[in-house]
Amino acid sequence: MNPNLYLWLIPLLPLTGAAVNGFFGRRFSKKTVAGVALFFSGAAFLLALRVLLSLSSLAFPYVEPGISWIRSGDFHVNFAFYLDQLSLLMLMVVTGVGFLIHIYSVGYMWDDDGFYRFFSYLNLFMFFMLMLILANNYLVMFIGWEGVGLASYLLIGFYFLKDSAAAAGKKAFITNRIGDFGFLIALFLMIQHFGSLDYQKVFASVSDPHSTVATGVFTAIGIFLMVGAAGKSAQLPLYVWLPDAMEGPTPVSALIHAATMVTAGVYMVSRSHVIFDKAPTALLVVAIVGTLTALFAATIGIAQTDIKKVLAYSTVSQLGYMFMACGVAAYSAGVFHLMTHAFFKGLLFLGSGSVIHALSGEQDMRQMGGLRKKIPWTFWTMFCGTVAIAGIPPFAGFMSKDEILWRAYSQGPSKIIWALGLLTAFITSFYMFRLLFMTFFGEYRGKLESGAHGHDDHGHDSGHGGIHESPALMLVPLVILAALSLGGGFIPTLSFLAPVFQTATEESGASGVEHTLQVVSVLVAALGGFLAWFLYLKSPTLPERIANSLGGIYRTVSNKYYVDEFYNWALIAPLIAMSRNWLWKGVDQGFIDTVINDSAEATSDAGGALRRMQSGNLRSYAAWLTAGAAVVVAYMVWLGVHYHG
Repeated sequence: MNPNLYLWLIPLLPLTGAAVNGFFGRRFSKKTVAGVALFFSGAAFLLALRVLLSLSSLAFPYVEPGISWIRSGDFHVNFAFYLDQLSLLMLMVVTGVGFLIHIYSVGYMWDDDGFYRFFSYLNLFMFFMLMLILANNYLVMFIGWEGVGLASYLLIGFYFLKDSAAAAGKKAFITNRIGDFGFLIALFLMIQHFGSLDYQKVFASVSDPHSTVATGVFTAIGIFLMVGAAGKSAQLPLYVWLPDAMEGPTPVSALIHAATMVTAGVYMVSRSHVIFDKAPTALLVVAIVGTLTALFAATIGIAQTDIKKVLAYSTVSQLGYMFMACGVAAYSAGVFHLMTHAFFKGLLFLGSGSVIHALSGEQDMRQMGGLRKKIPWTFWTMFCGTVAIAGIPPFAGFMSKDEILWRAYSQGPSKIIWALGLLTAFITSFYMFRLLFMTFFGEYRGKLESGAHGHDDHGHDSGHGGIHESPALMLVPLVILAALSLGGGFIPTLSFLAPVFQTATEESGASGVEHTLQVVSVLVAALGGFLAWFLYLKSPTLPERIANSLGGIYRTVSNKYYVDEFYNWALIAPLIAMSRNWLWKGVDQGFIDTVINDSAEATSDAGGALRRMQSGNLRSYAAWLTAGAAVVVAYMVWLGVHYHG
């Protein structure tokens, strides 16, 4: 019999922290605010660790019954919690990496006036993310799904007095609503055909050999689920919100837009693998969307100069890798990369925040250089993250990315998916080493060290002039994540997840073909790093000459293929024009206002005329009475004449 794990306490703890700081944080000192935020997020991590340590005594899936929430005829939904190997892995990633980012944020946000508000939002996000991964059914998952969207909106627009930050928050929120519409349709289809949203009941119905549900239904559900996943996990064509989300403080980028929220779509598709396995067309859609997104976003990353924008497009690309894995039914490999990506991309975002902190807000890599000896801890930890994402063994990124490439080659619908994945790996290595070399090597290209102020991402100054290393409170999480980026690939993730996806094992075999592909992927990663070294260290003037020679091609890539401009021309501008000219001027002013205002004006005029009859003047009343009597007499005479005539 399973022990009582009290899973409900894990999300409740950060919710309590969010409420305490949200309601009372304005009156607290910053130390108290930080203590509340760290205590409740740390306690959630400790409870998750307790669950992990109870692994040997658990029988999966573990269901913790909750309250009856919705009941309508045969359809009912319980507010309950569900734990298996997949949700346990996600639980450790969210609470563990989330707690480290909370620690980092204390140092990073210390001088910000919205300190208490930031940590209230951050704790609120953790609550919703934990609800999403611990849900026992799709409806409770949808609560967490929408909740992380709300928290993301609040954190992206944290500096809401900046127009760009406010616009970025709205863009993220609205774009995700498009994806969520698809998710809801999938839920309605499940209710219609399976009569339930409970995981176990839905999956049992799908797996029933006597089921009469047509393959087309599974395909429709799978595609609509993928629409929802594309919104939350920034896949084509709904990826445009994530790069703009860099307007939020850097710890937000690390927690939400690298390690947790954006991976919710991958988690949802993996959780729904039973449905996708019945819908090969939907799986193909997942594979194609993931592969194209991985390559498309990687090419944009080549030409970006904002250090956070490079990492943003890198995140979109790596999420594409995860969907590529899911699309070839290698769900364990996709979740494995989700975990390692949380380590090295969280590290890279926090490292970029340390660079920005050192330069008092500067984010343009063209204004950096030569920082290797000035901020050595930041450099070495970011170096670990760079070689991990580039796919250099034995770092974690190599382990998970190589597994995806092998599965794409061996069980994918086409070798083209593997080839495009390999090309993406080359581009990834190139733009990440480009970031490393432009930031830390060569000569310093920025302003004088006494004040290189750029657009301040985190809203505070360093307190002293010059390039400076970050405080220990920020460096300790970097070191821990660097260690995980090095050794995280050795965690036996594939065998741990195998029972969830009903595979004997997805561990790498020892075939000669796989070893050959491993060598190829390492050589490709090395080639990308070498090309970045040659262009940005050996021949630093060459990149500009190449860019000038490419002309419009380079400008197109640098401007992100003008996708935002196209969306604005094709969708946003016509919608605004229709809203202004038809809904506002036509319907609102032309019809509603006209009817209401003219009716009110006519009533007012009639009332004004009648008001003159009630003057209080006896002579006036006598005149009105005489006029009225004359009208009555005239009417009676007319009737008499008309009757006798």
